[in-house]
Amino acid sequence: MLDDRAKTLLKALVERYIADGQPVGSRTLSRASGLDLSPATIRNVMADLEELGLIASPHTSAGRIPTARGYRLFVDTMLTARPIDLQTVAPELAAAREQLHPDQPQRVIAQAASLLSNLSSFVGVVSAPRKAGLIHHIEFLRLGERRVLVILVAPDGDVQNRVIFTARDYTQAELIEATNFLNAHYTGLAIEEVRERLKHEVDALRGEIAQLMQAAVQAGEELAGRSENVVVSGEHNLLGVQDLGHDMVGLRRLFDVFEQKTELMRLLDVSSRAEGVRIYIGGESQVVPFEELSVVTAPYEVDGRIVGTLGVIGPTRMAYDRMIRIVDITARLVGNALSSR
Repeated sequence: MLDDRAKTLLKALVERYIADGQPVGSRTLSRASGLDLSPATIRNVMADLEELGLIASPHTSAGRIPTARGYRLFVDTMLTARPIDLQTVAPELAAAREQLHPDQPQRVIAQAASLLSNLSSFVGVVSAPRKAGLIHHIEFLRLGERRVLVILVAPDGDVQNRVIFTARDYTQAELIEATNFLNAHYTGLAIEEVRERLKHEVDALRGEIAQLMQAAVQAGEELAGRSENVVVSGEHNLLGVQDLGHDMVGLRRLFDVFEQKTELMRLLDVSSRAEGVRIYIGGESQVVPFEELSVVTAPYEVDGRIVGTLGVIGPTRMAYDRMIRIVDITARLVGNALSSR
């Protein structure tokens, strides 16, 4: 627990360090905080903050810098985000409306990632909208002994094929019977609905139909998940961040994350379940392998339904209030661009 004096000094220290990137000494902190305290008193408070793991002394410098834990406390309890009105946003963000073309959804996603990168000077990431994962048609074809081809068609015509190996051999007549049953009872439903129904109905289904349905659900999940790609923009910006330049091994790991995108997709998927802007500091995301990096994310909605997430990846020494505004407003602009008129 910190008293008001300690909170004021920590807030002033974090804001000063974010502004100029230099360790903050007691004299600078005295001026920045506006408190009438002696240098000795300030040094004592800083020692207490350091003991709590909220600030640290780099090398032999007399000044202090915030730790990831210090940033966390600052963001959670000391940062006041101003209300955002899309009608009166800053000119740099207002101009973004014209860059997002609602008739080209994939272009909207790419432009949003670029916009986030340009406005933040860091890395912009956007997950493309998920498909609804609806089943339009299911079909099973016998390929050979105990080998069956599952064909699953989405409403937009996209097709997913999957070969499964069954416990026993099925005739084509049996497969046609299963096809007719499943199309009569499960088409038009989302994959999630089918999965939930199967939990309760699987015992009532004949064994072969249950097995084939499980295979169809898995194929459907792959069909829906295939579009969940992540667009990344501005990775090169991190090469110029002073706080990161000394750790080339970590940077290589980070660029692997950007290239593979699987871990980023997992992070953005988790963030989509949160309300509003979410901030991960110093490795809290367990995806970005850097204590010196933070991730600011927000979900975006299309026609009232959350379909994706976007965000900024940058150094822990970032202007969080500005990043929150950039991410929040971009999420709203993307949602507006993609929603029905």
